[in-house]
Amino acid sequence: MDKKRLELHRGDITGLKADAIVNAANTSLLGGGGVDGAIHRAAGPDLLAECRELNGCNTGEAKITKGYRLRARYVIHTVGPVWYGGYRNESEQLASCYSSSLRLAREYKLKSVAFPGISTGIYRFPKELAATIAVNETKRFLMKNSLPEKVIFVAFDDESYRIYSSLLKA
Repeated sequence: MDKKRLELHRGDITGLKADAIVNAANTSLLGGGGVDGAIHRAAGPDLLAECRELNGCNTGEAKITKGYRLRARYVIHTVGPVWYGGYRNESEQLASCYSSSLRLAREYKLKSVAFPGISTGIYRFPKELAATIAVNETKRFLMKNSLPEKVIFVAFDDESYRIYSSLLKA
């Protein structure tokens, strides 16, 4: 796989120009805290209205909406697992968030998609394990698929940036 297909960005995902940004959503898809709330605020009320029509989303799955006032054309909403110590299939569920989101990006013929650190905020998933799953699952998908052409990992804080940076150099 071409390493140029993976990129790392430090900052706020809501301002990123990409075909789609991924929202670390809750099961209602109706907004929340962290990146979910930031995306809803930046996209405006039309995003919430469209999300109401989706009837929620299960953990590990993904759904897509328009991006509205975001620079991204689409938002892919995925529900990450809450961390309970690794005893409730959390790693498999997180991997499914990435594969489900990437399948949607391929289905919609999107060239670029940006991911936040899914489940690493209030859901308490360990950042290093989450980043390892994110990178491995994404590499596995990209080896078999030409779309998306580019995946951007967005690190909101210095710790996450260091973790992703070391994983992407390997």
